[in-house]
Amino acid sequence: MKLSPDNLLELSQCAIEAAEKAGALIESYASKNVDVQHKEGGNTVASQVFTEVDVLAEKAIVEVLAPTCTSYDLALLTEESVDDRSRFDKDYFWCVDPMDGTLSFIESKPGYAVSIALVSRSGEPVIGVVYDPATHTLYEATKGQGLTRNGQEWNDIAASSSLTGQPLTLVCDRGFTETGFYPAVVAAMDKIACRHGFAGITTLEKNGAVLNACFVLEHSPAVYFKFPKPQQGGGSVWDFAATAAIFSESGFIATDFYGQALDLNRANSTFMNHQGVLFATDPSLAKGIQALLELTR
Repeated sequence: MKLSPDNLLELSQCAIEAAEKAGALIESYASKNVDVQHKEGGNTVASQVFTEVDVLAEKAIVEVLAPTCTSYDLALLTEESVDDRSRFDKDYFWCVDPMDGTLSFIESKPGYAVSIALVSRSGEPVIGVVYDPATHTLYEATKGQGLTRNGQEWNDIAASSSLTGQPLTLVCDRGFTETGFYPAVVAAMDKIACRHGFAGITTLEKNGAVLNACFVLEHSPAVYFKFPKPQQGGGSVWDFAATAAIFSESGFIATDFYGQALDLNRANSTFMNHQGVLFATDPSLAKGIQALLELTR
């Protein structure tokens, strides 16, 4: 079944409703003490912790999306539930992270967000909705229908080529500054920025992967990337599916680290460590960033 533009528009409104419902629930717990629990995840603390709020937010989202799974024959993949692998049998599946950036939430700091995407069986993201409960910012994109920010068309993101002379923002994951290769990467990024006419780099960190990608668009010229690595982790498909849809409609870069399409319906894992990710407002930066991989070895 191929979804029509009207189908996608209806489904995007459902995703918005679900994201805002979960966001309101999350904010109702923002000033409360919550129990932190641990689960099997990647090789970082961020991928191993969750709270009752993650579970409650997921339940709120599923309550809204479940009827669409019946009426449109959609599968459902969520972070806090077992993957039933129906995403390989249906033409489309919802891909849900009820609260990305749980560590920020635990610390009562901004940086967490709700992320909901609709992805085709081939791995193409066709709807992306991100809601930041701390700032009440809603990002939404539907294939072929553009990108909105808080309900308004968001088509004035400046291309990097028009921003020479400004610093290039390097959006970093939590803990990136503590890696042994961080100084070398920053020094190399500064040179890359200058070669492209930017005034060196500035860094932005301590948010979850979802808002990190959104902040690339908010702080153009900017880049956010995760190196490929053999260890499990590197984020999961639900960390990047919605923002990949948003970037697709923005016209900017959202690929794996090597410039290929993000693998958003992996058969053997939901983790993205095998290929890494790269979000950027300037395609010409990609090759220079890819060369940085040598600095991590």
